[in-house]
Amino acid sequence: MQTLQQKASEWSGVKQEDAFAIDEVNLFEKLGLQAFINLSTDFYTRVYDDQEEWFRSIFADSKKEDAIQNQYEFFVQRMGGPPLYSQRKGHPALIGRHRPFPVTHKAAERWLHHMQQALDNAADIDHESKTRMLNFFRHTAYFLVAGNDLKNESQGPPPCKHGDSKPAAN
Repeated sequence: MQTLQQKASEWSGVKQEDAFAIDEVNLFEKLGLQAFINLSTDFYTRVYDDQEEWFRSIFADSKKEDAIQNQYEFFVQRMGGPPLYSQRKGHPALIGRHRPFPVTHKAAERWLHHMQQALDNAADIDHESKTRMLNFFRHTAYFLVAGNDLKNESQGPPPCKHGDSKPAAN
């Protein structure tokens, strides 16, 4: 049975060593806090303005300002900076925190589309750092998809339709 990390690598096309190359350089020291705030602000502006209603609806119960802060604080903490996210929210527990959301392959690709655009727009982040970050983001997005699949498997088959003797097909 594949681990979530193995599934993430398979589905994302990013090897684990490439995904975790962010740990080889302290990107927080290299880029500074403002780069992460700018990236998260640009990203969530794109998300909340997305033309796809199904994607925007994933974020409908979140305030944009809170989403921006949660993201940049997580990025800062994960990429070598102070534990801003954990101090305010506790352990990141990415799969658990994303459990209420439909983290599908389609949603991951849409998320990555906006992150790629935000990174492309980030003049304060160098090319090498963007590559490291995008590999991490791509792998992590699919790690969350794998976690979502695991959640769905643990819930068992969908209930039977009235009169059916077998579980309903997905």
